[in-house]
Amino acid sequence: MSILFRHRTGWLSALLTLALLISFGSRAQADAPKAGQVAASKRVKELLSAMTLEEKLGQLTQRPGGMRSDDNPEVARTKLEDLKTEIREGRVGSLLGAFGAEYINDLQRVAVEESKHGIPLIIGNDIIHGCRTTFPIPLAEAASWDPTLVERSAHIAAVEAAASGTDWTFAPMVDICRDPRWGRVAEGSGEDPYLGAQMAAARVRGFQGRDLRAPDSLLACAKHFAAYGAPEAGKDYNTVDISLATFFEVHLPPFRAAVDAGVGTLMSAFNEINGVPATANRFLMTDILRRQWGFEGFVVSDWTAVTELVAHGYARDDADAAALAIHAGVDMDMTSQAYRTHLAKAVDEARIDIRTIDDAVRRVLMGKESIGLFENPYTDTTLHDKVILCDEHRHAARESAGRSMVLLKNEGAVLPLNSSVKKIALIGPLADNQRELLGTWASIGKAEDVIAIRTALTEAVGDGVEVAYAKGCDIEGGDTSGIAGAVEVANKSDVAIVVVGEAAGMSGEASCRSNIDLPGHQLELVKAIQATGKPVVVLVASGRPLAIPWVAENVPAIVQIWHPGVEGGHAVADVVLGKINPSAKLPITIPRNVGQVPIYYAHKSTGRPPTDQFFTSKYRDVPWTPLYPFGFGLSYTTFEYTGMTLSQSKMKPGESITASATVTNTGKVAGDEIVQLYIRDKVGSRTRPVRQLRGFKRVSLAPGESQTVEFKLTEKDLAYWDNKFGFEAEPGEFVVWIAPNSADGLSAEFELIEQQRN
Repeated sequence: MSILFRHRTGWLSALLTLALLISFGSRAQADAPKAGQVAASKRVKELLSAMTLEEKLGQLTQRPGGMRSDDNPEVARTKLEDLKTEIREGRVGSLLGAFGAEYINDLQRVAVEESKHGIPLIIGNDIIHGCRTTFPIPLAEAASWDPTLVERSAHIAAVEAAASGTDWTFAPMVDICRDPRWGRVAEGSGEDPYLGAQMAAARVRGFQGRDLRAPDSLLACAKHFAAYGAPEAGKDYNTVDISLATFFEVHLPPFRAAVDAGVGTLMSAFNEINGVPATANRFLMTDILRRQWGFEGFVVSDWTAVTELVAHGYARDDADAAALAIHAGVDMDMTSQAYRTHLAKAVDEARIDIRTIDDAVRRVLMGKESIGLFENPYTDTTLHDKVILCDEHRHAARESAGRSMVLLKNEGAVLPLNSSVKKIALIGPLADNQRELLGTWASIGKAEDVIAIRTALTEAVGDGVEVAYAKGCDIEGGDTSGIAGAVEVANKSDVAIVVVGEAAGMSGEASCRSNIDLPGHQLELVKAIQATGKPVVVLVASGRPLAIPWVAENVPAIVQIWHPGVEGGHAVADVVLGKINPSAKLPITIPRNVGQVPIYYAHKSTGRPPTDQFFTSKYRDVPWTPLYPFGFGLSYTTFEYTGMTLSQSKMKPGESITASATVTNTGKVAGDEIVQLYIRDKVGSRTRPVRQLRGFKRVSLAPGESQTVEFKLTEKDLAYWDNKFGFEAEPGEFVVWIAPNSADGLSAEFELIEQQRN
């Protein structure tokens, strides 16, 4: 290793690398593939031997490939010809932001038929939660706790995106987030690594399918590697400074699940981790990802993340940044063009070994080969109109949205609306809105595709029920003149449904909020409607958990509908009218106010756990408990948990324990319950969280029906990152819960005992 990198590796990376080798033993060293040693096909070998260094660097360069719609025709033609020249000369291997099969085929034809080696482009786009058929935001779909449903929506997104010319999606985002101020919480699966891992694997399966060469498949990209969801103060792109234990136990499991599910690519994160930016972090990209996990795909940087190493204060200039990133194991440079500008000189000066470049190019070419680009570089332009927004896809989006909405409160059984309701007041800035229901990163979703809540509800209730609408106020802004009119509409109704929340652009990348209350004058609107004395239902449409303590205390019925996508209106009507009985559970804690943040269920106990005593860990002005805990969600029926049992009270290494309980539908309608399994290691060589999710199952029960739900626990479920830099299940006492959420449930205890030696 050259002097350039010796000081970049640092003692921490060296220590951790050594610790990994020790903790995983000699067998792990022998089995784990080394970085860059993936077997190349004959085609890839021949290309590598024939390409110049500049052409190789072109394969490692991703360039924006879309044309601005506001460019005048002459400017657009010039930009397109410049792009084609770069492709023809082999100076670009991938495009992002290019949409449309015909447009992409035109560019692909230049790469395949006019460039020296005929290497096809790989087209990447942000297909996050659907393509033209926009599904609920990923955080919402995680509330379904249904990996099969999530896999289906990812598959449909792949079908539509592939028909539009896209080969590669920059999804799933699998970052764990425990701070709802962070805007990109909307793109992930919430706060828990176990649930996050299940959703990560499901999305990879959905995007990639069973055959990456199939015309309905996309190459997936797990992002952002790693710990991007833990920025200080909830600010996007900010510093991440966490313990090793938190890193390995909380932030890495969803990435490992994605790798185990066969994800083809990963994306490096913008953030630094303990002083080393992820995009220059060899410990992450090579030691963990490739040597420990055996990942064989390629890694792409995030947008200009390579040259941002200079702003981090980690690289001297762009040339230094390019060398650091390629050495770390980042194969493709997204948009900064630092690789193709600077790495040839770095190789000439022996600061970078040509084998490092070849390894990266090999991985990129094999990625292209894995999806069949060499054999089938062009998109069938007849597919688009057959699949985009088809009835089957809309139906799936509607079901997904309905299964993702969380019933938070339902005092007096206000919901579902009964037949005595003849006049509904539909109020709020999101009640007759289309664009905002799409949510952040809506790909190529269009507002005109969206079924607004007002439209769907009016259609669903038919001629016998009047739906009277009043906007009341804007999402943001100071105009309150419409509130009086909304009150008048509510006074003439049998029930008032108030739809409040966030605009789509208030969450997502670079859309962090220091205040997570209802924005603008929406709370004032809710208070005014509640003061009418009419039954009130509040629907919260948002990309993050919002702090709504007044609403939770005073309004009888609340549904978290998130940003539900193109079929959000129909799904809302399905839920409030009882066509769908809610079963969703929160994938993230809802705080009482922003002062509780970060707040999450799997916290540590501390030496002075919160009690009513003065000198304990709590607040003076608000309870220490959340407004709604992780895993919480109600139904139009009720469920009772009884008969918690364990198959044995002591467990030896290599054995398992079965925990079971009976769940009974004690209400009057059929419903689904998501039964959750939690554990706690009571005493460890390192302190443990008060609860950790280790399983969940959905049960469907008719009124009065009971079902025994069983979970199997193994040593792996009990293990944690210990002080010896490895995962270990320590002998000792454990508590296990079978529960409806992270704060309640039945419990039992067992002991993991040491294996007796002969």
